[in-house]
Amino acid sequence: MKRLSRPHTWSNWSGAVRCEPNYCSEPVAIEEIQAEVVRAADEGERLRVIGSGYAFAPLCATDDNQMSLRHFTGIDAIDVQRSRVWVRAGTSLRQLYSLLADRELALENAPSDDRPTIGGAIATATHGSGLAFGNLTTLVTGLRIVLADGSVRTCSQEQYPELFAAARVSLGALGVITHVELQCVDHYRLRVQSKRATFGETLTRLTDRRREHRNFELHWFPYANIVRQHYADEARETAHSPLTMRAARTVFQEQVVLRSLRTLARRSPQAAETAGKLLADSIPMNSAILPAELAYQIARRTRVQHLEYAMPIEAADDVLRQLERLIAEVDLRVHVPVEIRFVRGDDAWLSPHYERDSICISLPAYRDVAHHDYYVAASTLFEQHDGRPAWGSAHLLGATGLRLRYPRFEDFCHLRADLDPDGLFLNPHLSRIFGVPLR
Repeated sequence: MKRLSRPHTWSNWSGAVRCEPNYCSEPVAIEEIQAEVVRAADEGERLRVIGSGYAFAPLCATDDNQMSLRHFTGIDAIDVQRSRVWVRAGTSLRQLYSLLADRELALENAPSDDRPTIGGAIATATHGSGLAFGNLTTLVTGLRIVLADGSVRTCSQEQYPELFAAARVSLGALGVITHVELQCVDHYRLRVQSKRATFGETLTRLTDRRREHRNFELHWFPYANIVRQHYADEARETAHSPLTMRAARTVFQEQVVLRSLRTLARRSPQAAETAGKLLADSIPMNSAILPAELAYQIARRTRVQHLEYAMPIEAADDVLRQLERLIAEVDLRVHVPVEIRFVRGDDAWLSPHYERDSICISLPAYRDVAHHDYYVAASTLFEQHDGRPAWGSAHLLGATGLRLRYPRFEDFCHLRADLDPDGLFLNPHLSRIFGVPLR
């Protein structure tokens, strides 16, 4: 097993989170994972598992030990009759989609970014959009986890059901998830379309649109009063090649838009607003038939910070109208499109969508452009609507606020304390979240 010692600086994708761990292990076998867990525990240190670094919260930051599963990837087993696969937790979603497609399989829904690992994606309840589908944890039928004492436990609805309910969204606080069993479906294609509408037109048809389409999400440019409606439905036709000049031109134009906005926002927020109105209207609207492994992807190359909350779906109209007023009245500088998605409820204890269908509103912001006031004002609004923060986003809630919003929060904390009484898998961020002092 490879172990990297100082000097070694780790940062997340946005660059907002940085740390210098004493060691970073890179195991290639489950026995090496167990050995590293036992070593860290015996030496009274702490250990955090890192994925691809696409969380915006400091979930993985530590000055003790990190573990990367980038060499612990691939599919271990396939149940052909039930269309289930056991995949190693270090496998990126992009790798997973390709491996499944080779076997004529796919996930029934997926997030818009395929770079996270499957372990990190389920640990933070990563999701796509469409009220017929839950976040990725709803596809999980089994988990294998290395606990703080080095033992390996496999859990499911039938085997250790409480651990299964907690570990599906665990923030890495219960142990090292090594394997995930996923329920798959036959490979399929989607007709993906984008259309432009005003904010008012979008709200008028919001309920109908999210019911009419298999997948439906929105990108809202507040100062331009433009919403790009992005939706997808199953298609029987043969997939069009995504590598066309038109598709490449679309991605290029979107990146030019975002980078131009970033440059203007740093120089003059007022100028950025005016430019944003012009640039939003320049993004082309497209239609294409794509295979499942490509249909959900929305290219993102410009580095941003994210704040996201999940509110009850019943609050959708109210919270969006109030957010529109808030942006106008407080004169918030919104330079990146607001992202709006819809997610079916589930039963994972720490899922932001626990037992309720949700509207998820994500607020991207350039890290080097002032956005603190924007995030504080929006967080206050979302929390007034019983909003639950997305675990991977840059939220500021601690144990007191989270306990009020997550009905099974206390149950999770008790189980975490039983499984990891010495806080092996904690870091300062998780210590604040769970209200547990670091030892």
